[in-house]
Formats: sequence, structure tokens, C-alpha cells
Amino acid sequence: MKPVFLLLVIFFSAYLHAAPVETFQFDSKETEQAFHRLSEELRCLVCQNQNIAESNADLAKDLRLEIYNMLSAGKTEDEIVDFMVQRYGDYVLYRPPLKPLTWLLWFGPALLFALALVFVIKIIRAQPQKEIETLSDEDRERINSLHAGKSEINERKEK
Repeated sequence: MKPVFLLLVIFFSAYLHAAPVETFQFDSKETEQAFHRLSEELRCLVCQNQNIAESNADLAKDLRLEIYNMLSAGKTEDEIVDFMVQRYGDYVLYRPPLKPLTWLLWFGPALLFALALVFVIKIIRAQPQKEIETLSDEDRERINSLHAGKSEINERKEK
């Protein structure tokens, strides 16, 4: 009886740590779709590379609730994004706008790739070219005699 009770306690204790699921009631399908788009477009500020739809952080939950409240109040997606950017900066966006402050973010990877390519090409060109050694007449004769001897051995084996 005791092992069964212990097994049941262990089994059901796993559910104590289960996270509750947020459920929001939307007025229309469009509002629900806007909520999901915004949740996937906005970055969780305390997580590494997660949007607020995927994150379980408390801040992400608060931001989802804020988006829901703003959509329920009749705010548009652009107004909500502007509010979030004003409050948290461009970092909250997964796709930050193209402006002088974010040029390095947008063009930095291509610039680094181009610099690396130039660097590799310079290294390859700077290496000395090895001359191809030609065979001397003596070496050619030795090779020909070895080939001739080998072909004679093969002919004998075939007979």
C-alpha cells in the first residue's frame, strides 16, 4: 500500500509546477489575429531571442495583458507598436526600422562578410606559389623501366 501511495504522490506532484495557460476572450476574430501578430512581433525584453508569445517571463505576461487591454480599448496595431517602442525603445521590435541608428544592425553582417572575404583573398594571394617540379630524364627512364617491368609481370600472370 505504501509504495502505491508514494507512486501516486510523485505522479501528481509533477502537476504542481505546471504553468497556467492564459486565456483571453476576444470580441472578433480580427482582434484575436491582431493580438497574435503583435505577440509574435514584439520581443521579450528579459529573455534571449524570444517573442512575448513564446515567453513565460512575468514581463512577457504583463506585455501580453497590456496588448489585450489596448486592443480591447480600440487601439490599432500601429498605435500599440508605437506605444511599446516609445516605452521600451526599438529593441522591443524583432524587425527594427531602417534608420541611421540601426544601419549597423541591418548592414553589419554583410559588411563583416565582405571584410572577411577580402581578408581571405589577400591571404591566399600573399602565399608564395609553389613551382611544379619537372622530372629529370633520369627519373623518366626509371619510371618507364618500372612500368615496363610491371607490364611484363602482368603478362606472365595472364598466361
